[in-house]
Amino acid sequence: MVKITLEVSEELSEKLTQLGDVWRQAALRLRLPELLALSLEQPPLPSRVYQYIVDFLVSNPTSEQILAFRPTAQMQERMQTLLRRSKAGELNPTEQKELDEYERIEHLMVMLKTGNLPTNP
Repeated sequence: MVKITLEVSEELSEKLTQLGDVWRQAALRLRLPELLALSLEQPPLPSRVYQYIVDFLVSNPTSEQILAFRPTAQMQERMQTLLRRSKAGELNPTEQKELDEYERIEHLMVMLKTGNLPTNP
């Protein structure tokens, strides 16, 4: 295991010092390395992609609107780029996760359009 040293602002340092043993115990309880690892993980797609889809779904779309739903031009362009790079074997792991997420969303939308994923509970 590797040890790391964190540099924090004076203000944060003072707050941590005031907490004393409480801070150290909390850090152990929360397993700081696990929290650090989780904080480094980013969603596979930009939040605007998820927001676009969520906004559409919460608008209570009609069947016709669901059938007409399409990714934005920017999303389509990015998917095409990723697919080209994938076919050429040029995707890095981050891009592969991004492509996988686009494919997962596309699968969900196909299920929704074909009636295999009900819109109302």
